[in-house]
Amino acid sequence: MKNLKSSFWAFVIVSIFAGLFVSCYQPSPLYGAWSDNSGNKISFADDGSYSATIIDSNQSKHTYSGSYAVIENVITFSKDDGSINSEWDIRGGMLYLTWFDSYGEAIRLTLYHN
Repeated sequence: MKNLKSSFWAFVIVSIFAGLFVSCYQPSPLYGAWSDNSGNKISFADDGSYSATIIDSNQSKHTYSGSYAVIENVITFSKDDGSINSEWDIRGGMLYLTWFDSYGEAIRLTLYHN
């Protein structure tokens, strides 16, 4: 009987911790497609990958894809020719971030969630 009681309480404790862990998960607000009226677009997937179409400082359209990682308000995009680190912010359904093109020019993006 004592063994059964111990098993019951062990099950209860594990269930409580599992419930707390699952209830704390929050999906990233970045998931989905973001775009603007200039033709810039970034799509974030829940597996940590992204695809992007960015108009650079010479008004040329470039496509990128790779992985991204978020630590607080900094996002890192990996791409074929290196990586980009940028601060990001979401205010009122708009994503603000800075993309650096292959010329090193900063492109300030204001993207709307689609």
